[in-house]
Amino acid sequence: MPIQLTVNGKPESLNLPDDMPLLWALRDGLNLTGTKYGCGVAACGACTVMVDGQAVRSCQTALGDVAGAQVTTIEGLGTPQALHAVQAAWVELQVAQCGYCQSGQIMQAAALLAETPAPSDDQIDEAMNGNLCRCGTYPRIRAAVHLAAQKLKEV
Repeated sequence: MPIQLTVNGKPESLNLPDDMPLLWALRDGLNLTGTKYGCGVAACGACTVMVDGQAVRSCQTALGDVAGAQVTTIEGLGTPQALHAVQAAWVELQVAQCGYCQSGQIMQAAALLAETPAPSDDQIDEAMNGNLCRCGTYPRIRAAVHLAAQKLKEV
């Protein structure tokens, strides 16, 4: 039986196993490759997406567990012509170095700002704690979250 969900605002019907990780359903089933495979055990955050507005690790979230849910991936956060405030802040502050972890970082930051519009440094650090960056761009990530919060306030 197909699993129904909404991905980036578009209804989807996936004929995939219930226990397939959401990560692979997105990447292989829907060809949305912006969500990255990092560790496979929900320890690095590279695969972070939003499910019903909450940041989740898609490598450890079963497709069957998100039936009927709203899933947002990096592809659905903004467009090249209209970046989300978090994406715009990332570009403005040149956060990415290698860039591999950045889609997960951006999705985690967007979820944080949706819940906490003006986070403190401690709140940012706590929320972003599970998203690892091998390049060590953490100071730029924190600065970009603050800048994105400011941009969102101006909208």
